[in-house]
Amino acid sequence: MIHARDIFTRSIKLTPTLLMALLVIPVVGGLIGVLLPAFGYIPALDKTTFTLRGFYSLFNTAGFANMLLLSAISSLVSTLLAFIITVLILACYFNSPWLYRIQRLLGPILVIPHAAAAIAISFLITPSGMISRLFSPWLSQWDSPPDWMFPHDSWGISMVLGLTLKELPFLLLMALGALAQADLGAKLRAQHKVALSLGYCPMTAFFKVVLPNLYPFLRLPILAVLAYASASVEIPLILGPNAPPTLAVAIMHWFNDVDLTLRIQASAGAIMQLLLTMGLLLSWWLLEKLTKKFSHGSLINGRREYAGQLIQRFTQVLTFILLSIIMLSLAGLILWSFAGYWRFPDALPSQFVLLHWQHALQQMQTPLLNTVVIGFVATLVAVILTLFTLEAEQLRTRNLSNFASLLIYLPMLIPSIAFLFGLVWLQEQVGSHHAYFNVIFGHLLFVLPYVFLLLASSYRRLDPRFSHLAASLGATPSKVFLRVKLPQLLAPILIAFALGLAVSFSQYLPTLLSGGGRINTITTEAVALAGGASRRVSAVYALMQMLLPAIAFFLAWFIPKLVFAKQTASPHKLQHPTLKQQSKA
Repeated sequence: MIHARDIFTRSIKLTPTLLMALLVIPVVGGLIGVLLPAFGYIPALDKTTFTLRGFYSLFNTAGFANMLLLSAISSLVSTLLAFIITVLILACYFNSPWLYRIQRLLGPILVIPHAAAAIAISFLITPSGMISRLFSPWLSQWDSPPDWMFPHDSWGISMVLGLTLKELPFLLLMALGALAQADLGAKLRAQHKVALSLGYCPMTAFFKVVLPNLYPFLRLPILAVLAYASASVEIPLILGPNAPPTLAVAIMHWFNDVDLTLRIQASAGAIMQLLLTMGLLLSWWLLEKLTKKFSHGSLINGRREYAGQLIQRFTQVLTFILLSIIMLSLAGLILWSFAGYWRFPDALPSQFVLLHWQHALQQMQTPLLNTVVIGFVATLVAVILTLFTLEAEQLRTRNLSNFASLLIYLPMLIPSIAFLFGLVWLQEQVGSHHAYFNVIFGHLLFVLPYVFLLLASSYRRLDPRFSHLAASLGATPSKVFLRVKLPQLLAPILIAFALGLAVSFSQYLPTLLSGGGRINTITTEAVALAGGASRRVSAVYALMQMLLPAIAFFLAWFIPKLVFAKQTASPHKLQHPTLKQQSKA
């Protein structure tokens, strides 16, 4: 007879295998589903002969070389800029309270969906945007909007700006998270102080002592950022050039075209996108090696000063400009969502109305419900699978291997455009025609790595003595898991849940493809409206995209405080039952 304890233990130990299967099979199957059509094999179109026709059509497409160049340069430049600015901010404000103030200001940007961020930036830099309106009173000749091509400029400058502003908070928070580790943070701060005592400029001390030890902890986040930027769809669709667009945007248009033969060309494009991303990751690795080789001498030459004061002043000005851009973008969204009549040179609308919010809220009920339900279900499954996998680690008394961890982060490193279309084909082959389930599963692929990344460190740092004490008193593994470990992890679990919701709320391509265009969410509606609908309605949808994750993170912050406050106010609830009876007597 199998005891309940054995059932729980065996079920938990099987979870890592299930987790790997859920992530690897769709990604690999999706890649196969793109690879076969790329070589002309589509039985549904009576094409069963392997050819290179798709690649010939792709290479002969007008502007194909520009698509590749634009995708490569924009992703590499935006990632490099985000990394450089992150390092400059860390170096300028290291061991300063301003570093954590900047973190609190930039932190909320991390959870803003990419589409909402792109819409906010477009409202800022468009010819009649906030920048033009702020400068128009001092420039008398600006009676009409200036004639510039932002956004959608052919050089992709506005797209690079959007990608940089979205990637910067993520890299900065990853760096601060690494510095928050007790051993690493204390060691680097002590070494930095020693360098200062030896006469090194604070900026020079950071670059020579802190950065070489900190960079290994930033490598994976940087590669994830570079992989995302190379195949991003939302930001290039809203801010990028249209003729030609980036390769990822062009692939999406080809897949959604009514001409089904373009699927072959689109699949070939997806393979090229995968090769492009791999090439960029390899280029970054080579850039690391070259930088390490040529900077080795400067690390040990004993020089104390490299224009540190000038770089520090430049960083302070740059930080002020970045924060101003972010604040102006958000202010522009809010103003446009309530604006009535607003002629160009005026910095503020002549009247404020609620009409746009009232109209949008009536129209967004179904997309809003879809967004919340899909995000909640996908995140709940991701949190459960993550907790069971981490519990299996402790039952087996060993952590996941590096290879298994790499598989978990696979959807973050492989461009979604390269396997999502194949995943749709795979779902059709297995007869999965339930659009809602397909969309939830598509979201789960991208939510799960982020939830695991956030929960793993907290779960592995749990003090094992509590579990050992409970087990010695006769508690089963299931009771130890439910009544000892999970209560201690309430705050990290809620934060991970909020992050999973934020990731799900921002998914555009998985929703569009997995649902076949039949499932509308706030994100899909916002991207569609950004293409040329009313600027006021677009602002309402973009703000709603920001409000949803903000509410989730507020609840994740508020609920633990409420729970712990009740426990503090009612300490008798934590007493032994016998002691409670004695106290009543």
